[in-house]
Amino acid sequence: MADHGSNSRVLGGPAGWISILLPLGLFLWFLQFLPAIAAGEVLVWQIDWVPSLGVSLGILLDGLSLTFALLITGIGALVTLFSSSYLGGHIHYTRFVIYLLAFMTGMLGLVLSDNLLALFVFWEVTTVSSYLLIGFDADLAKARRDALQALLVTGIGGLAFLAGIVLIGIASGGFSIAAIEGSLADHPLYLPIFLLVVAGAFTKSAQVPFHFWLPNAMSAPTPVSAYLHSATMVKGGVYLLARLNPSLGGTDIWFWTLVVFGGVTAVFASVLAIRQTDIKQVLAYTTLMALGTLVMFIGVGSDYAIEAAMAFLMVHSFYKAALFLMIGIVDHGTGTRDATVLRGLGRAMPFTMLAAVLAALSMAGLPPMFGFVGKEFLYKAALGAPAMLWVTGCIFVASALMFAAGGIVAFRPFTGNLAKTPVTPHDGPWPMLVGPILLGLLGLAFGLMPDWAEPLVRPSTAAVLGRDAEVDLYLFKEVNAAFLLSLATFAVGFVIYLIHPLLRVGLARVPPLFDPGWNRGMDGVAAGTHGFTALIQTGRLRRYIFVTFMTLAFALGAAIWRADLTPELPALEDLRVKHWAVLIFILAGALLTAFTNSRMTAVAALGVVGIGVALVFIIFGAPDVAITQLLVEVLQVVLVAVAMLKLPNLNPEYIRTIRGWDLALAVTLGVMTTVILLAVMTVPLDLRLTEFFEVTSVPEAFGRNIVNVILVDFRALDTFGEIAVIAVAGLGAYALLRGTRRPNP
Repeated sequence: MADHGSNSRVLGGPAGWISILLPLGLFLWFLQFLPAIAAGEVLVWQIDWVPSLGVSLGILLDGLSLTFALLITGIGALVTLFSSSYLGGHIHYTRFVIYLLAFMTGMLGLVLSDNLLALFVFWEVTTVSSYLLIGFDADLAKARRDALQALLVTGIGGLAFLAGIVLIGIASGGFSIAAIEGSLADHPLYLPIFLLVVAGAFTKSAQVPFHFWLPNAMSAPTPVSAYLHSATMVKGGVYLLARLNPSLGGTDIWFWTLVVFGGVTAVFASVLAIRQTDIKQVLAYTTLMALGTLVMFIGVGSDYAIEAAMAFLMVHSFYKAALFLMIGIVDHGTGTRDATVLRGLGRAMPFTMLAAVLAALSMAGLPPMFGFVGKEFLYKAALGAPAMLWVTGCIFVASALMFAAGGIVAFRPFTGNLAKTPVTPHDGPWPMLVGPILLGLLGLAFGLMPDWAEPLVRPSTAAVLGRDAEVDLYLFKEVNAAFLLSLATFAVGFVIYLIHPLLRVGLARVPPLFDPGWNRGMDGVAAGTHGFTALIQTGRLRRYIFVTFMTLAFALGAAIWRADLTPELPALEDLRVKHWAVLIFILAGALLTAFTNSRMTAVAALGVVGIGVALVFIIFGAPDVAITQLLVEVLQVVLVAVAMLKLPNLNPEYIRTIRGWDLALAVTLGVMTTVILLAVMTVPLDLRLTEFFEVTSVPEAFGRNIVNVILVDFRALDTFGEIAVIAVAGLGAYALLRGTRRPNP
């Protein structure tokens, strides 16, 4: 848990005020679009990003993106208000605010982007910023470990999602979400697109078997848990599936994958929630239950299912953010989150109890809360789903366990006799109470007046379905199968709550599976990297160079074999005496370099080869290049010769041992390079670039020396980079030749 510190600054000082006012202002700005979106409009703004590639940055504002934007900014404002008191006195509070606002920016970009490439960029912004937030208490080894786990799991999924985006661009002809016309189900690339997109969504939204990172992320400060892991980040994967449902949904593999994995996640997580003693962990696993439910109903894909999912999306965001903030107050006011210790806090913390009860009633799905409306529509959708028994059974089990979890989190700690806690129980200050109480009251208000939610639920349902849909939310209309299932849920959930101490003991005997498996996997990766490093990092420069050129030889050989290159030998009758003389000169230098036992002789002989190359340039009319070649060769010989003077003498026996391998590799590379060059020479030369430089050098660059114009004008930044490289190399050579000063004896 973060050190709250003593907060002498009002609302955390300037950083706190900025963190509160920015999301609040954005919330009010987005709110102005609600009437237009509720009327069925879809707003799109686009700015050309890379016009030559047809890539543009676009903002897509419809019911789905507006719902998420309002949740992100509205809950964000309440969380930052809470944080200004909870962490306002922390020494690194300003850094925390920067991380949180960066995450908010990433989430808003993710849900508002019309371009899939831009969406991916913001997707990764949320990944990196959540890593920083989870590991905010960097002094704790557990925080660092859990942050790295979240980064790796969601990062790997993000790479899969990127590959899926590329395939979507190929299949649809572009990356604009609004421009994807119709379903991609019949496209040959549908299956790989589906698998890659689902991999990204499942890792982000912590579906089984990628669920384990989310409970571990609870090592983050409580405001982070309330914001990232209940209302925003973990719903990024849900948003992705909902957004791409019109293009990828409606197939058997989409239905069964989402329904099965979502149902397993919902039930499995609900069972594990009963096992926990830390009430924050209880909420973490119930978050998994909600995410599994959303995924399952997006997979079902019917009008009722999508309507229920969109309503439950809002329900869950309200009560889960409120409960996480409530737990932060309990932790702050008692010094513990242990469910086996906390009792009788109602009198000492009445306002916290009010927030807890309101949120827990909605979580349990009791009337007249908005949670009851959401659960009723989930049951109605499940009863009409193709896999009715599976979907209904999963929702029933998960909802009953959710009812019991609500009692563990928000009823038991506040009833009974006051138990002894590390800190004398007391309510939190008003900035910490505003958020959970307001969210709890919103759950009550939307339950009493469900039609208030329709302006968001209806357009978001239409966005997910890809067509208009009728939405009619109500608290109670008639006694039907869904209502009877709700009553049965309350009864079973109450029984589970009564016997949950026994269930917890029994479940505690089951050894954890996924987290130890992760630890063993990471230990295996570490051991493998150590072994691989020991294999390739021998500390011998010659071996590094040999392996590098051997890899190049294999690559060139594979290219020659695949292209079936059989170049024709050039005519030799055009060669004159001067050509043969230079060839013999170069060959003699190369042979001397290969067979001498002296470093200095080898360096000098290599310089002879360079001078021979300079003569070739002179013969074929490139004196400027020849001068450059001569200067480089002279400088190289001088510098390397000076460096060689400081090296010990080589063992002649060692030279004879390695010479054969080195010579064979050199000859192989030379032959392959020659073959490729001869093959290239048989292809007609494309003179378009040459003609461009000839035509534009004088009128555009005002220079008649085409080479100078190319270097200074057309390749200005490239030339500047080359100069920088030469400067760095010169400094490195100076440091090498200067050596290390030794103290006088």
